[in-house]
Amino acid sequence: MNIGSLLNALPGAVAQGLIWGIMAIGVYITYRVLDIADLTVDGSLCTGGAVCIMLMLSGQNVWVAMAGAMAAGMLAGLVTGVFHAYMGIQPILAGILTQLGLWSVNLKIMGKANQVINVDKYSLLVSLRFIKNVPFFKNTILVVAVITILLIGILYWFFGTELGCSLRATGCNDKMARAQGINTNFGRVLGLMISNGLVAFSGALLSQYQGFADINMGRGAIVIGLAAVIIGEAVFGRVFHNFALLLLGVSLGSIIYYLVLQVVIWLGVDTDLLKLLSALIVAVFLWQFQSGSALLKPSRKGGKR
Repeated sequence: MNIGSLLNALPGAVAQGLIWGIMAIGVYITYRVLDIADLTVDGSLCTGGAVCIMLMLSGQNVWVAMAGAMAAGMLAGLVTGVFHAYMGIQPILAGILTQLGLWSVNLKIMGKANQVINVDKYSLLVSLRFIKNVPFFKNTILVVAVITILLIGILYWFFGTELGCSLRATGCNDKMARAQGINTNFGRVLGLMISNGLVAFSGALLSQYQGFADINMGRGAIVIGLAAVIIGEAVFGRVFHNFALLLLGVSLGSIIYYLVLQVVIWLGVDTDLLKLLSALIVAVFLWQFQSGSALLKPSRKGGKR
């Protein structure tokens, strides 16, 4: 085993961790703030990638394509929210239904199982080829890090507004929130829309980074998102108490997750076992920290401001 090959692979792992970290922040909003287990993300991640790639292939610039991807993700979250809040379907089942429907939607968007985009022909925001030997302002790690910080800042501001606080109150105590005149159904729908919008935005970045959108690119995304949330809380939860820092911890948890995976690959573990390994990582962290720590109990306040 050559240590040089591992060091060469680490920047790519950091870049992927940052991209998936945006998706993990979306998972955090539903899982921790709203106290909802949303499985829509396995479909909305691919939706974001598919919409982004197809818009760029049709001649749209990268920012328009990414805005369209986020809008498509929010629409997917809206469907799940309507299923859950207004049709009375349990959130897990609502997410599964939307995820199942998105499989067909994503195929229709792309026209086939995958679509490739060439970095030499299109002006991509991020790419695997932008990791090394590029101007610093074009480096994928720097670009995604700046985007992540901006998103965290926007979310920190939003969840401090009256509307944002109503969402946090809905996840904290649904009955008390209703007693205070908060429309909890609307809050759940809005929270799911924001979450899946971020997930789709992450999918748009991921499809650019890897150079293609594939129908299977979102499979198992919820496991990666939960792994990032759990690792972030386990490692940084006792230090980070501010809401913005908690979101940053989730992003850092995603980076740690991908660094661990990269080390495992370097050690020669069969890559066909990576999904199994991902599930085991989540299970171990849940088992290790859930019983003796409050870190993995649903955050009823979503962190202090």
